[in-house]
Amino acid sequence: MVRVILSTWLLALMLAAPVVADTRWPDQGWQVTPTSLAYAELLEVLREAVEAEGMFVVTEVGPTEAAASRGVTIPGNRVVGVFRNDYAVRILRLSVPAMIEAPMRFYVTENDDGSATLSWKTPSHLLSPYMDEAGEELEAIARELDARFAAIADRVAGASK
Repeated sequence: MVRVILSTWLLALMLAAPVVADTRWPDQGWQVTPTSLAYAELLEVLREAVEAEGMFVVTEVGPTEAAASRGVTIPGNRVVGVFRNDYAVRILRLSVPAMIEAPMRFYVTENDDGSATLSWKTPSHLLSPYMDEAGEELEAIARELDARFAAIADRVAGASK
């Protein structure tokens, strides 16, 4: 009986404890922009920046709300897929397998201090495995997308000041 009560108490404690994970970002292929914006604010500013740079939010997914519905508290966490059809067509003409990388994603994470971070894998990093076969034209598209993603992040950073 004591074992069951102890096990139940430990399970309840684990479910109530906040999730804490490693926040070191990989060096290669990632860009990470800390902001002073709160999580919800950063998401809104990101959506506006994506539109202002002529791109579209095509997917959004995150575990925060689903975890909360199960009684588990985790920091805000959202993956925002961004792309545009003309890029899809251009990439498909060069490499069908490369389209697995679309939409390319921004990652919004809530920090312990209430601020949020914007991070992303650069399009050139995502598309690099396909460049040997697809050639310089795919590399040029990747550079265009790198510039667009950087411009989106610059808008977000500007709103954070």
